[in-house]
Amino acid sequence: MTRRHAAPAAIVVLAGGHESDGGRDLAALVEREPTVHAAAAAGRPLAEAVRSALAAADGPVCVVPMTLGRDPGLVADAARALRWLADGEVRGRLALTEPFGGRDHLVGWLRAAAGAHGADGADGPGPGGALLVTAPAAGPFEDADLFRTARLVRQYGRHRWVEVAFAGGDPDPAEGAERCRLLGARTVTAVPASFGPALRAGLPGVRDGGPLLGPAAIAGVVAARTAAALHLLGHGEDGILAGLHAEHGHGYAHSHGPGGTHTHGHGPGGTHGHTHTHGHRPQAPVPVPAAVPVPSGGRLPAPLPHGHRHAHTQPPQH
Repeated sequence: MTRRHAAPAAIVVLAGGHESDGGRDLAALVEREPTVHAAAAAGRPLAEAVRSALAAADGPVCVVPMTLGRDPGLVADAARALRWLADGEVRGRLALTEPFGGRDHLVGWLRAAAGAHGADGADGPGPGGALLVTAPAAGPFEDADLFRTARLVRQYGRHRWVEVAFAGGDPDPAEGAERCRLLGARTVTAVPASFGPALRAGLPGVRDGGPLLGPAAIAGVVAARTAAALHLLGHGEDGILAGLHAEHGHGYAHSHGPGGTHTHGHGPGGTHGHTHTHGHRPQAPVPVPAAVPVPSGGRLPAPLPHGHRHAHTQPPQH
C-alpha cells in the first residue's frame, strides 16, 4: 500500500496596521503559536518577513491581514507587498487570506465584551454604566465609522451609553471618560476596538475591560482564515490579485464625468470586465450580527468569513 505523505503545515505571517500598532500588539501570538512566523507592518517589513518565512521551510506561507474592519487599506497594502514575491519559484506557495475580521464581526465582538462586563459593574446590569470603546486614531473615515459601530453596540446592548475615544485623536480617552460622566454614567469601562489594550495608561475611575479577544480566540480565527486560503491556493487562487482591489469603494466618492461609469478587467487569470457606477456610494442596509455568546473560559468562537474577497472574482476551476 502506498503511504501518503502529509502536506507541510502552512507558515503564517501576520500583516499589522494601526489596529495592532504595526503588528507589535501581536507579539504574544507569535510567541504562543508555533505556526506563526512573524507579525510585521504592511510594506517593506512585511515583504522581508515573508521572504524569511519562505526560506525557513518548503511549505506554503499564508499572510493574514490583521484588521478588525477599521483598516480597509491594510489588505491592499499587504497585496502590494506580496505581488512581486508571488512570481517565479514561490508561485503556488504564497497566499493572502481573507481579512481577520470585518465591521460586522467587530460589532459582534464588542457586544460580547459589553455583555461580559454587564452594564453597571459590580452592581450587575443596570442603566448607570457606560462603555468607552477605544482605538488608535486612524483616518477620518475609519474613525467616523467607529461611531457607527458604537451606535450599533448601544442599540442592541444593555449599556445606556456607548462612547468612543481615540488614542492620539479626538476625543482622547480622558475626554471620552469625562463625557460619560457628564452624561450621568456611574461607572465607565473601556474596551478596545483593536488588538491592543483598551488603555495604554490608566485613567482614574475608568475600568480597563481587557483585550477584545483572548489569544486562543485570535489563534482560532487565524487558523480558520489560513485553512480557507490553503483550500483556494490548491485551486490556483492566491488572493493577491483580489486583494489589490480591496480599497475600492472606500474614502471620498468620486465621479468619472458624464455617464459616471468605467470598465476594467482583472488582469491575468481574470479576463472578464465589469462596470462600476460612480458619483455616489449607495448605503446598503448593514445586517446586525446576533449576540456572540461567551463560553466558559472567555474564548469567543471564530466568525465565519462574511463574504468573498471580490464580488467579481471568478470561481476556481476544479
